[in-house]
Amino acid sequence: MTAVPVAVVGAGPVGLTAALVLARAGIPVTVYEAEPALSTASRASTFHPSTLDLLHELGVGAGLHRLGRVAGRIQWRNLDGHVHAELDYRVLAGTTGHPHRLHVEQSRLTPLLLAALQDTGRATLRFGTAVTAVHATPDAVELTAGDTRDGRTAHTGHYQHVVAADGSRSTLRDLAGLPSGGRAYPHYALRIVTREPLDELVPGLAPLTYVRDARASYSVLGMPDHWRLIFRIPRDVPRSQVVTPEAVRALLTRALPGAGAELPVADAHTYRLVSAVLPRFRAGRLLFVGDAAHLTSTAGGMNMNCGIHDAVAVGRALVDVHTGRAPDSTLTDALELRRSVVTSSVIPRSEARTAGIDEAGALVRALAEIRRTAADPGSALAYLTSASLLDCAPRPLDRPAPTPEEPSAPTPTVTAVKDEAHEDLVSQTHR
Repeated sequence: MTAVPVAVVGAGPVGLTAALVLARAGIPVTVYEAEPALSTASRASTFHPSTLDLLHELGVGAGLHRLGRVAGRIQWRNLDGHVHAELDYRVLAGTTGHPHRLHVEQSRLTPLLLAALQDTGRATLRFGTAVTAVHATPDAVELTAGDTRDGRTAHTGHYQHVVAADGSRSTLRDLAGLPSGGRAYPHYALRIVTREPLDELVPGLAPLTYVRDARASYSVLGMPDHWRLIFRIPRDVPRSQVVTPEAVRALLTRALPGAGAELPVADAHTYRLVSAVLPRFRAGRLLFVGDAAHLTSTAGGMNMNCGIHDAVAVGRALVDVHTGRAPDSTLTDALELRRSVVTSSVIPRSEARTAGIDEAGALVRALAEIRRTAADPGSALAYLTSASLLDCAPRPLDRPAPTPEEPSAPTPTVTAVKDEAHEDLVSQTHR
């Protein structure tokens, strides 16, 4: 039997991105998804400039922008409303076509990717079909998959390569015998959702705000139709305890003086924070990307963005290999580079977002450093370049890296104010 070039396992944002890169380049692809339809679960919701550039290249960026909320600045403030500092994403103009973050649920992206994939006419989609066995031969990988509704074997396919994008509980990772353990962080996350316009209740609040205060520190994200407040909770505090209406109300009263006591809460849920990286992202003809390959603390939304970057990089390498433009070793090189990015850039930067915020001295030092960064345009540019993963993401094919001869965009004012800091859900709906 002649092997179809590539199978992608997992129809999340990472798997569908990889499939779209392949199909748009003329490579036939089969997508397996165990669920009967695209997930609508609330998961990652932040898209960085580097990712928006790549999604624009794939033809889905404009549609995503219509569904999302642009966050053009980062703000640091305390509980009393004092703004420590702000950074304006416009300093990135000239290095990215999208000098801002976009806040929108990843579940709004996947239908756009799926529609674009179907439009290519080169994709076979198998929803409700879970891979149950993998058998490698010298020339191909045989996947056996079962219908998740009745458990019967529904399909056997032969593929030259398989992209494993089946998430943090990856079946392909287990079938390949790769370790799935990780390092649990000393905290888990509590996410509180309100549909009230927080920026009206808290004057001057930015859609991307880090509240840093010795009394309480947390992150605020303004979404198109709601706001999220994300707290870190010590791991020894029972997760069922922190989502009770009484506990949530007490936390909001402390975190939002004057507004939290009466703030309507749509939902409150927790999710675990784990750091994990596979020792290698390739096992023969199996190629691991996204959550199947790595997990981070989720701070800054870097892991999903990194996963989409994985998908683009590996998809491009597969295109080069399957069209004969590059040897098979190109895949190994691409995956080794992506693993290096995770370990040397993504995880350290994600962890740095919350490092020291629970210790008074470290919090003071961190705030002093961010004020110095905001006061210096060069430091502000370096900070936002790093935070946006622009220095380690695949470059858009239609946007080459800037050269020294290219004129730079005018630098907007950045503000420094002198100071006188995967989903394992337990939830409770609050009404």
